[in-house]
Amino acid sequence: MATEDLTRRDFLVKSSAATAAFMIPSFVFSQGSAVLKVGLIGCGGRGTGAVEDCFKADPGVVLWAMGDVFKDRLDGSRRHLSEAHKARVQVPNERAFAGFDAYQKVIDSGVDIVILTAPPGFRPEHFRAAVAAGKHVFMEKPVAVDGPGIRTVFEASDLAKSKGLSVVAGTQRRHDFGYREVMKRIHDGAIGDITTTYAYWCQGGLWMHPRQDSWSDMEWQLRNWLYFTWLSGDHIVEQHVHNIDVCNWAMGKHPIKAYGSGGRQARTDPAYGHIYDHFNIEFEYEGGAKMLSACRQIDGTAARVHEQIVGTKGTSNASGNIRGENSFRYDGPRTNPYEQEHRHLIEAIRSGKPINEGRQVAESTLTAIMGRMAAYTGQEITWEQALNSKEDLTPSRLEMGNLPIPAVAVPGKTRLV
Repeated sequence: MATEDLTRRDFLVKSSAATAAFMIPSFVFSQGSAVLKVGLIGCGGRGTGAVEDCFKADPGVVLWAMGDVFKDRLDGSRRHLSEAHKARVQVPNERAFAGFDAYQKVIDSGVDIVILTAPPGFRPEHFRAAVAAGKHVFMEKPVAVDGPGIRTVFEASDLAKSKGLSVVAGTQRRHDFGYREVMKRIHDGAIGDITTTYAYWCQGGLWMHPRQDSWSDMEWQLRNWLYFTWLSGDHIVEQHVHNIDVCNWAMGKHPIKAYGSGGRQARTDPAYGHIYDHFNIEFEYEGGAKMLSACRQIDGTAARVHEQIVGTKGTSNASGNIRGENSFRYDGPRTNPYEQEHRHLIEAIRSGKPINEGRQVAESTLTAIMGRMAAYTGQEITWEQALNSKEDLTPSRLEMGNLPIPAVAVPGKTRLV
């Protein structure tokens, strides 16, 4: 397994080294012409699927380079994609990279677009490095796990805008035609003034890989990244951010504070790291409107995954209908939003009309982080406290070795940093 041990300082220096050159993209694409070279960073299931979605979105896309911390995951993804899309996978051994520094090698390989699907804890530095090198970006949600990471994403998003780069996030509901039409009507006043929004992602448990004797602490945590806050942000951030993003979209702004609770009652085995298995958070927006948020990952419980927007003239499920004075049901075309988000990115690149979703997804990610902080500490947390937090969850060294696991957060004892 080819890996490079990096200190956090080395990681930051490497990822931002190209910034001084202030590289502006030299390529200009016309609609339907020129091959776009894609680099994949993070070769798990989501990354592999994102490449296939990108292929479906535009016939002029090829996969040019791939990178992952783990060589076995890199090899498995490359094998699958090569078998399914032989002509479009152009990744020889010299452009297949393993190790903690694989992300930079992919960025430097001559790609036009990078797909960022490594665990979210790595997203801020990968994004900053891609923008510094003048690359267009598709990045999965969430885009950070802590306040310092969000500040990095804000800065890189602004730099991308100044360079004319396009940035699209994996909040695919924003690319769903039904959601888009309903949101347009909500913003035009179809349900009046919004008073309350509801966000739910409640389901059973997810995958877990039992620890093997040969795995170090770091390898175990990376292979089970869902269950460690430094990698996933906890499931309120990693998964529930989708629903939170819809509510922020409807409101046209982010909340100003959060109050709530959560805990770890069902997934108590150490195999599941130290994250919670349920959260219930009340978010408040400027002006007094509330978002009531609930997420849960516990087997045998009732499932609920949706959003509800309540206004003075009606209500909406956000995804396709409005009830009330201006009732409406969307019955237009509905393409796969996972493909559509890549289609919107590539259309923006080819047309020379950049789009940039960096700040909006970062704000929704910070909303979720703020909710996690409120549950972990048992305190009311403001937007400014979450954004300006000094709690950097990234380990001081990125290397295969020992890595202690933080204790499970205890409200009233865990402090805000």
